[in-house]
Amino acid sequence: MKIAQKILLLCLFLIGFTSCNNKEEVKEGSSLEPLAYTLYTEKTELFVEFKPLVVGQTSKFASHLTVLGENFKALTDAKITVSLIVGENGIKNSVDAPSSPGIFRLALSPKTAGTGTLVFDIVTKDFTDKITIENVVVYADMKTALAKQPEPAETGDISYLKEQAWKVEFANQAVKKQTFNDVIKTSGQILSAPGDEMIVTAKASGVVVFSGKNTIVGSAVNSGNSLFTITGADMTESNIDASVKDAKANYLKAKADYERSKLLVADKIVSEKDHQLVKLQFENAQTSYNTVSKNYSAKGQNVLSPMSGFVKNVLVTEGQFVPSGTPLATISKNKRLLVQANVSQNYFSRLSSITSANFKTPQSDVVYNTTALNGRIVSYGKSASASTPFIPVTFEIDNAGQLVSGSIIEIYLKSSTIADALVVPISALIEEQGIFYVYVQIGGESFQKREVKLGASDGLNVQVLSGIVENERVVTKGGYQIKLSSASGALPAHGHEH
Repeated sequence: MKIAQKILLLCLFLIGFTSCNNKEEVKEGSSLEPLAYTLYTEKTELFVEFKPLVVGQTSKFASHLTVLGENFKALTDAKITVSLIVGENGIKNSVDAPSSPGIFRLALSPKTAGTGTLVFDIVTKDFTDKITIENVVVYADMKTALAKQPEPAETGDISYLKEQAWKVEFANQAVKKQTFNDVIKTSGQILSAPGDEMIVTAKASGVVVFSGKNTIVGSAVNSGNSLFTITGADMTESNIDASVKDAKANYLKAKADYERSKLLVADKIVSEKDHQLVKLQFENAQTSYNTVSKNYSAKGQNVLSPMSGFVKNVLVTEGQFVPSGTPLATISKNKRLLVQANVSQNYFSRLSSITSANFKTPQSDVVYNTTALNGRIVSYGKSASASTPFIPVTFEIDNAGQLVSGSIIEIYLKSSTIADALVVPISALIEEQGIFYVYVQIGGESFQKREVKLGASDGLNVQVLSGIVENERVVTKGGYQIKLSSASGALPAHGHEH
């Protein structure tokens, strides 16, 4: 009886010991911290989180897939396959749709311990892609996995979730060393190029009558379109109508005299000398009549557009009397323009090295480049005038369709080259009380705020002298949203595998 009691007590002890060990193992297993990887291709960003891989244990993958472009957006329609290859063995798992926009949930249960490779195959209706994670360790058991757990470190990184980034304009780019230019920032003006603009003048004195919509500023006109009519109206002097009638009467009389003279000189009735005098009077009368009657109708003398383009401005009012030669309007093709920069004399020694320029108008954030606009440098001044201390530098460009002659502009003149410069877009900069910062993406949802020292800027990009290193990914869009999110400390509900 005593032996039976001892056996019973021993069984109860073993059962209790095993139960405690199981509880301890579950407790320890739950403390495994997830691994996180962030990788990029030309098309896709993968940010994936999963528990360390252990033989016989199921690891769930929270795969965040972002389509790269001008704005980074969640991948919403794709088939994703994850494969684990360890030696000759491989397993895989696929899903045909995300559990929520951009997040694809997969799972693997490894069967072989060792160091292997994770491969993510992405198939969409627009493209296919493959992302590989090398040197992924599969542990033989939970105890080994726990022993290899690194100690958690406090990084102080800013957390900004994919769910937040996908809802706003967000993008980042890897910083690369490149050739940049030293820049002279100044102001200037857009002017019409020679031959691209013509002034229409009155060919006779008289009263101006507008010819409908063709005389509205901004109206498109073709060569030969009527712009104005110059009429004599009831004027007693400088009357174009009376001038045309007089010229016609003189012409007809001179023509009759010439026809008669031809007959008389043939019969030797008048001398050749007298005949030549009559002929000269006829030719003068004909020229005078043709001149005043050109483009003349019963309404008056039509003033025509000398070329195709648009009406830049109208210089007279309807009903105004104008003497012959008075400017009436300006017609512009608006196809070629001049960009004239006003440069301080301090930069005179650098003017010969200027090759191109960026510029923008105060009304727009669009930055134009002279090279992209088929531009060329026309000239740069060799001296300053008495009226201005600045030296002009002039480019001729094609009009992109949005540029207006006469506009005041900001200009970034590109001169000598800077080799191996670290350059970021101006949109990446965050300014706080005169100090500039950028946000560097350390991981898929981890960012650092870095103070940067800036060099030359060409209006689109700026040289960074310190604060970042090559190949770090700098946020180019969405920096202010990260700043606001970190200031509020609020994060949306998160469904990642933690």
